[in-house]
Amino acid sequence: MSPQPIYKIIFMNQGKVFEIYACNVSHGSLFGFIEVEKLVFGTRSTVVVDPSEERIQTEFSGVTRTYLPLHSIIRIDEVEKQGVSKVSDIDGGNVTQFPMPMYAPPGGTGGSGGKGGSSK
Repeated sequence: MSPQPIYKIIFMNQGKVFEIYACNVSHGSLFGFIEVEKLVFGTRSTVVVDPSEERIQTEFSGVTRTYLPLHSIIRIDEVEKQGVSKVSDIDGGNVTQFPMPMYAPPGGTGGSGGKGGSSK
């Protein structure tokens, strides 16, 4: 593996699946968010331009750190080398978000809502 680990982060945002690469990934200081730093993109010196990678570079231009909601993360992998960052449609595959809300509401352990008391 390379001396500096590279992470591939796949997440959902507004009905699209994003795949980005970064050097630092952690749980961060914001509860319920994953902190992603030092985003890595391919060089723009090649003649063939991938419109999907161009779009993701534009969206994250000037971003030094981003916080992704925990429930939007599909997968995080430590990889040996960087791939191509991309944005793709879901297209009815086997990818789905966790149901919301992710955390139990305060006031009881049952599914009754409200204050958790019995209604006998």
